[in-house]
Amino acid sequence: MNGTAQDYIPIIFTFVVAAGFVVTTLVATHKLGPIRKTKKKLETFECGIESEGNARVPFSVKYFLVAILFVLFDVEVIFMYPWAVNFRDPDGAGPLHGLGALGLFEMLTFIAFLLIGFYYILRKGALKWED
Repeated sequence: MNGTAQDYIPIIFTFVVAAGFVVTTLVATHKLGPIRKTKKKLETFECGIESEGNARVPFSVKYFLVAILFVLFDVEVIFMYPWAVNFRDPDGAGPLHGLGALGLFEMLTFIAFLLIGFYYILRKGALKWED
């Protein structure tokens, strides 16, 4: 897989064209578009409903923490899918013939780290809503 610089020309060309398109579009819309700054135009738009109060209402950090933990554990569980698919070989010769004992050990290690992390966030009280 020893590539020459000439092999990367199509990739570089694609990046240059994409960047050129973005820059051209941004410049053209700012130069050609109408500029009308009115009070009504600069107001916040909330789906046709009149805006009330300040839009910067503080949210609890717990909300964001739970959301981040959900994404974290969801992505980790996604890593289990390819293992489950490749656990058995296509001819069905046995449960450990697809990835072997090493594959089973690696997945058990992965699950152990996942459970250790889950236990840690439970001990820290990250999922408790009461203060």
